[in-house]
Amino acid sequence: MAAAAESAKTGVMTHRQILFVLIGLMSGMFLSALDQSVVGSAMRTIADDLNGLELQAWVTTAYLITSTIATPIYGKLGDIFGRRQLFIWAISIFILGSIACGFVTGDPNGSGSGMYELAAFRAIQGIGAGGLFSLALTILADVVPPRDRAKYQGMFLAVFGTSSVLGPLIGGLFAGTHEILFISGWRWVFLINIPIGAAALYMVFHFLHIPHHPVKQKIDWWGAFTIVVGVVPLLIVAEQGRAWGWASSGSISMYVLGALGIIAFILIERQQKEAALLPLALFKSRTFSLTTILGVIIGVGMFGGMMSLPLVLQIVYGADPTQAGLLMLPMVLGLMTSSIVSGRITSSSGKYRIFMNVGTGLMLLAYIYLAQLQTTWAIWQISVGMVVLGLGLGQMMQTLTIATQNAVEAKDIGVATSSSTFFRQMGGSLGVAIFLSILFSTISSKGNEIKDGLMAAIKAHPELLAKPQNAILTQPGVNLGDKINSDSSFLNKISPEFSAPIKQAFAEATTVVFTAAAITVAVAFLLSWFIKEQELRKVSGMQERAEAAAAAAH
Repeated sequence: MAAAAESAKTGVMTHRQILFVLIGLMSGMFLSALDQSVVGSAMRTIADDLNGLELQAWVTTAYLITSTIATPIYGKLGDIFGRRQLFIWAISIFILGSIACGFVTGDPNGSGSGMYELAAFRAIQGIGAGGLFSLALTILADVVPPRDRAKYQGMFLAVFGTSSVLGPLIGGLFAGTHEILFISGWRWVFLINIPIGAAALYMVFHFLHIPHHPVKQKIDWWGAFTIVVGVVPLLIVAEQGRAWGWASSGSISMYVLGALGIIAFILIERQQKEAALLPLALFKSRTFSLTTILGVIIGVGMFGGMMSLPLVLQIVYGADPTQAGLLMLPMVLGLMTSSIVSGRITSSSGKYRIFMNVGTGLMLLAYIYLAQLQTTWAIWQISVGMVVLGLGLGQMMQTLTIATQNAVEAKDIGVATSSSTFFRQMGGSLGVAIFLSILFSTISSKGNEIKDGLMAAIKAHPELLAKPQNAILTQPGVNLGDKINSDSSFLNKISPEFSAPIKQAFAEATTVVFTAAAITVAVAFLLSWFIKEQELRKVSGMQERAEAAAAAAH
């Protein structure tokens, strides 16, 4: 208690106190990170049970929208009201949303209303999730100086690494179990968050004790409203544009509404100045501006390219979602290794820009390598590319955050961290939309190639065409390129001789995506050399605010 009281006055925490704080932070982050990987691996089973397979994209979109929008809002409110209190609220909202998702009701008539309910409840989950990651990084910045922060952030990435491995296993287990304790197996995908969330709340209540110096400032409600108007339409069209058509009237209306919202948001933020949800004065810092732009580009290249890897493993190599999750382990190990090593080097040397250069360079090499993908490659050959990609990502994720936080004053750490996270998420959403569109449009355009390959296979093995599992090949009007876009499970059923040309076409389509990702990351690599390295501060944000408060009192 005496140590905590002393910390409240000076802002300096012992290593033991910091470790206790980290326990609370990592428990909340684990809750969010595990949920995303668990739900993703079980979504097809959930959609089938709720009779809404064609609506599953809205479940993802709803969560994405609310979590993205909530991120900068949590950052600003944390500066005003205190981050511990908001972190508790974020976990509580996430648990409530999880309970609602677990008990969503389906329509036995097959209207798909259960999927709309699930989308609404996932939106509630997203409101909570939006604060879990950004607040955790901000609280870490409060208690640890930038010079030492990198070595602690390696622990955070270990949480994501663990969840990415456990998530598909747990999701596959629940999705494949008919009933657990008289409740449908897939519902435990959400209900498992109750005990995990309760443990997280216990950890936060007992271990996350940090002083708060209130900031007297009005809440920028108009900024919050206009960022919703500006971002939500863009996120919707990013998720639905491929189905609607990028030049359709619906998509164009989203573009226009989003543009008007962004313009209104910028005008309001200029007027609000220091009270703004996203103070535009932050962009006067060259380092903050360039790292934010770099974060957006990395988000596009990272998420846009990475989403092709599990698809390759499942479609080309026949892995199920659980197996695909395990096969992604080399990338996770590369990410964790480079994060820990680069963090320790940053802490000892105070240098961080080199990791932006090397990180983007390794990502570029990984995508160039993966762009050479052939169906004849063994799994280990793909794993080589994943390891290199992970080694690059591990250096980038924490270095961008450290550079951003170090470029602003202590009073702006919360809004700067949440803004950086927000822009990176927007880049990721944009990347997924662009690269999925490239992937599936390329596959669809290969319909004639697939047809020619199949004709050759049928000519060589006519006796296989009579087998029941190959009946889909003789169905009139079926474009197998389009069929992969909606349901690729038939590839695991038809004869290997017939699936080979289809898998070859898919592999060729992914090389186009990896090439596009390489070009994107090349831009990031060049930009990283223009970022001016600033000396890392040796005091924490909490210590800076404590010193400022003491000075003001005198």
